[in-house]
Amino acid sequence: MRKEPSLRIPLGILALLAGLIAYALGIAWASQWIGQLPVWAQTAIYPVLGVVWLLPLRRFLIWMETGRWR
Repeated sequence: MRKEPSLRIPLGILALLAGLIAYALGIAWASQWIGQLPVWAQTAIYPVLGVVWLLPLRRFLIWMETGRWR
């Protein structure tokens, strides 16, 4: 357990928000090309892109809480 508050959590939240905004803007920018694909391909791509940002989230949250990546 922590005894003193750490700046990792507020800074981590700000970094997470900034990263999500950048990711969303990147997907919005790429949508001009994704939108030209057949509907079946778009149906496969958008759910994958909607979930892929979750992959690094576990380690990031562990770092925010403990200061370690593992």
